[in-house]
Amino acid sequence: MAVVAVQAYTGEVRDRVENFHGNQLLYIGWEDHLMIASPLAFLFPPTMRFGDVLEKALPNAFGVHPEWEKIDWNQAQWFKSGQAWTPNFNQTLAENGLKHKDVLRFRTPGLTGIKGTCS
Repeated sequence: MAVVAVQAYTGEVRDRVENFHGNQLLYIGWEDHLMIASPLAFLFPPTMRFGDVLEKALPNAFGVHPEWEKIDWNQAQWFKSGQAWTPNFNQTLAENGLKHKDVLRFRTPGLTGIKGTCS
């Protein structure tokens, strides 16, 4: 269902990349794991290596899930803004083409939440 504004928005946009001191927002979600129901927002420098996101940031956010340790990252399927996407773990976020406020989701084949409930 489309949403139509009653009047034009005239406020200042505060989540512009210029307001993040050289960093950018990146939203990351885990498909079929609704214990963490929506993509989480992270603030990273565009020069950060994608592999460091997986190794350092994501375990702190998603590691509470009992299936986290079972992930085979070589089998993970990635989506960028809804389209299939293949990251290079050794390249930076910028080199991977990731920009401010991009949305990434990953699916882990064979892992579908606690006892297959997508939770």
